[in-house]
Amino acid sequence: MKRLAFWLVALLPAAALAAEVNYADLPAPAQVEAALHSNVNVTTAETGVKVEQANQQRWEAGNHEFSLRAGTARRNVMSTEQRLKEWDVALERPIRLPNKARIDYDIGETGVTRAENALSDARHEASRVLLRLWFNWQRERAQAAQWQQQVDILEQQAAMTEKRVQAGDAPRMELNLARAAVAQAAVALQQAKVRTGLAANDLIRQFPDMVLPERTESAVPQAVEHDLAYWRARVLESNHELTMVQAEARGQLLLAQRARADRVADPTIGVRYSSEMGGNERVTGVYMVVPFSFGVRGAIAEGAGYQAEISAEREVAVRRRLETDVLNAYSQSVGNYETWRQAHEAAASVRQNADLMARAYSLGESSLSDVLTARRLALESSLAETVAQLDANEARYRLLLDAHLLWPLEKGDAAGN
Repeated sequence: MKRLAFWLVALLPAAALAAEVNYADLPAPAQVEAALHSNVNVTTAETGVKVEQANQQRWEAGNHEFSLRAGTARRNVMSTEQRLKEWDVALERPIRLPNKARIDYDIGETGVTRAENALSDARHEASRVLLRLWFNWQRERAQAAQWQQQVDILEQQAAMTEKRVQAGDAPRMELNLARAAVAQAAVALQQAKVRTGLAANDLIRQFPDMVLPERTESAVPQAVEHDLAYWRARVLESNHELTMVQAEARGQLLLAQRARADRVADPTIGVRYSSEMGGNERVTGVYMVVPFSFGVRGAIAEGAGYQAEISAEREVAVRRRLETDVLNAYSQSVGNYETWRQAHEAAASVRQNADLMARAYSLGESSLSDVLTARRLALESSLAETVAQLDANEARYRLLLDAHLLWPLEKGDAAGN
């Protein structure tokens, strides 16, 4: 109880924080909610909840129904040669034993719980896909922007080279070299634009209600707080796939209990009324029918027990996989942040060197090939820095998402509230 109280206190502020924080480099919470609502896997899971709610009513009501029996006959009295009409009618219904009714109620309730967790898990998985596609689009868009910047710089460099050629300070070959560099960068820019469009199409195709903004903010990566043990506890505590398989295991266990209870068949109680001897005799009575099983019900119960064991083993397998996922996500977050930090320092130095080389060329102290080489290295470093920055942010957001600290993922949550 103390451990549960601790996590309740810890999770409530975190859930409120997840709903209130609006990250500048991510879609707005309202956009996320609209995107998740339109995702086909989420809508399918919502329908699954309605199915299980209907099944819950079926389990609570039971499968037994009233039956009406009616028949007619003709009695022939040989001694008097009388032919008398007779008829009978009966109303009967199997009676569900009390222990079975209790189990059926629990089965229906557990089915709804499993479906609700399946819905939350579907929202979680859709959020993962959305995050991945969003950053794919961001990477391609950022690279296209940097190639556009490279084209602009090289065009300025080509214009400067043309002036020097006209002034007789540089050979014609350098102008051809500068223009070739511009053309190559333009080709790379066009390819980056195509990839950006494809990434955007992939995002919109899976989330039709998503509206891509004209521009997005960039965020400086942050180091991951807390240690692995903290994140493992947070993720496992809030993971709906795990609670879903736990509910499924409980449901299979209840079905096994129900099958064992069915070894004792439900009796059928009936009320009978008949008219005999041509109406001279009226008979009213009650009766009970008790089925006897010879092995079938026992075999069904045994199979249900094995199915419950399989579900329990699946829960263990899911928990182990989730622990591995948390370890990978945490390691990736830490590693990507360190990669970005190193790439940032390297890119700053390379860009500074490229600017110095360009200044030296304008003063006639370096060759154009040296300048273009420095520009190419600066671009490569900037691209590596940008990709590392987006990778670091995505890895950290993925960890926050799995811990339910990024977007509202529970059923009925409203983004931004």
